[in-house]
Amino acid sequence: MQAPPIQQPHTEQGRVHTSRWEKGDMVLLWADCLRCISHGTCQIIRRARQNYLFEQYRDRKPPAAQLLEDVHTALKPFTVKLHETTDPDKRQMLERIQHAVELATEPLEQAVHASLVGDEVDSLAQVLMEEAKDLLSDWLDSTCGNKVTDNSIFSKLPKFWEEEFHKDMEVLNVLPPDVLTRVSEYVPEIVDFVQKIVDNGYGYASNGSVYFDTVKFAASEKHSYGKLVPEAVGDQKALQEGEGDLSISTDRLSEKRSPNDFALWKASKPGEPSWPCPWGKGRPGWHIECSAMAGTLLGSSMDIHGGGFDLRFPHHDNELAQSEAYFENDCWVKYFLHTGHLTIAGCKMSKSLKNFITIKDALKKHSARQLRLAFLMHSWKDTLDYSSNTMESALQYEKFMNEFFLNVKDILRAPVDITGQFEKWEDEEAELNKNFYDKKMAVHEALCDNVDTRTVMEEMRALVSQCNLYIAARKASRRRPNRALLESIALYLTHMLKIFGAIKEESSLGFPVGEPGSSLNLESTVMPYLQVLSEFREGVRKIAREKKVPEVLQLSDALRDDILPELGVRFEDREGLPTVVKLVDRDTLLKEREEKKRVEEEKRRKKEEAARRKQEQEAAKLAKMKIPPSEMFLSESDKYSKFDENGLPTHDTEGKELSKGQAKKLRKLFEAQEKLHKDYLQMVQNGSLQ
Repeated sequence: MQAPPIQQPHTEQGRVHTSRWEKGDMVLLWADCLRCISHGTCQIIRRARQNYLFEQYRDRKPPAAQLLEDVHTALKPFTVKLHETTDPDKRQMLERIQHAVELATEPLEQAVHASLVGDEVDSLAQVLMEEAKDLLSDWLDSTCGNKVTDNSIFSKLPKFWEEEFHKDMEVLNVLPPDVLTRVSEYVPEIVDFVQKIVDNGYGYASNGSVYFDTVKFAASEKHSYGKLVPEAVGDQKALQEGEGDLSISTDRLSEKRSPNDFALWKASKPGEPSWPCPWGKGRPGWHIECSAMAGTLLGSSMDIHGGGFDLRFPHHDNELAQSEAYFENDCWVKYFLHTGHLTIAGCKMSKSLKNFITIKDALKKHSARQLRLAFLMHSWKDTLDYSSNTMESALQYEKFMNEFFLNVKDILRAPVDITGQFEKWEDEEAELNKNFYDKKMAVHEALCDNVDTRTVMEEMRALVSQCNLYIAARKASRRRPNRALLESIALYLTHMLKIFGAIKEESSLGFPVGEPGSSLNLESTVMPYLQVLSEFREGVRKIAREKKVPEVLQLSDALRDDILPELGVRFEDREGLPTVVKLVDRDTLLKEREEKKRVEEEKRRKKEEAARRKQEQEAAKLAKMKIPPSEMFLSESDKYSKFDENGLPTHDTEGKELSKGQAKKLRKLFEAQEKLHKDYLQMVQNGSLQ
């Protein structure tokens, strides 16, 4: 692809002007998609070493007393680490580990002190071993880590997660890359890359390591340092995080000419992976890995470089600097795409907060399509919050689109002759067709404007809403909707969802039905039989209504409501019209059935509650009617002290005579009760009371 020549990587606050890209051009792309594939990251080195040492320790099966002693020893540096930790999330996680270890330690200590042996002690020891895994791993690494020398140890962990990554991507319908690079396979190219940077005058060796000379690079007339985040240049915290905590010791920092210089090649310490090179045994720096691998495959310039927003500095800025130092140019990347972060229910992902979720966990709750729709309904460059609200929006969108596809399929299945396929367009068809082309243009413009999938999804939703209104209006007037026009719109929407990976290629229209990857077209195979069943059922129901056989109608309803949903089939009965037959995901139908039962149960409960309240009100009214008016005020001795011969109050509790207004009000109440009581006596006399 030939993008406009520019001197700076074009980000413009993360915007991508795809309208400049011609269809058919080749796009050269590099993406920082899986850093754990890179064997040189400090976190992976430590974790791989810890896993190896812990597995060795566990395989030795230390006696319970020895395990307790080792756990107590490991707790000492762990406690120091806990006290020194200022990050609240990390501190919470460490405290949880400490608490779990203490709970698992106590019963084992009691068993050891009681000189118990056998399966019970072994079981308690196993529990402690698992709970103390993290602190034992840290302790073992600090005492024995420098004795690990086999490079293969450091490939086991990345290999495992690489395989898991590919499995997850396949399930999510993410196309595999044309080329996948692994740092351990590109060490010779990395060494050559570093050597040329040194030869070009922008790198220097120091104590077995090689550093990039940021001062000399920035002073060059044809280069500049910190293009993406210039204000971050000199941020030592960010630089040290980029170097990795295995590389920020005092002796390592003293090897640099400038604090801003970063490692191209690191002299390996004992316990770290290493490869031979001109500067002694060592391993690649983090940034050089990407530059060397991408440069080897894509050459001196690429069109698009992807990665997370947090990688802009120092990773991407350092990638740019060392690559342009290698190629002696000033435009290694034309466009950067920096994606937003993922949060869980409004918080950053954190194991200590128990809101850390993997793709496998997410797929247990929602389908790959639903996850994709959730991603598409948000901007790629903004933070995406994975929450129940986010996923509910995706579920509703999927249901909305699927119902449209199912309705169009039903319309297309209706028998029609050849001439009937091409009907005269009325004003409604012309208007819908104009809306169709307007929406297609809006979709195109949204994709050209920073790949705005959020707007695209809304435009597609609006188009379906217009189609639904058109179909409803046609059916209300007993006219057939235009098949060809609706099919064109449904095929376009299917095409767009295929582009977005929400529909797999084997589907011809709408969301596919059946098992993924199955060669059987379930819809075309079973629909003729379901159509016959539907027509037979309609005939049986008609006869049952005419002959007044409710049992047959009940069986027909049970077929529709209970049996067919279990098979992923929905029958939609319509008054005076043929039943609509739809193939729908079984789980969706079962959820619909449960929701229908819940709604019906709620209606029944409300009806019963209303009847109960009515009964209570009637009982209360009847109880009131039973009271003779002469007795209605006598029980209110806390309000009145004297009464006349009819039972009407004359004086209040203090002995004061009631005012005329008060007496008049009580007289009205007395007369009303007198009428109620007469009605009651009449009901008793008539025998209307049960």
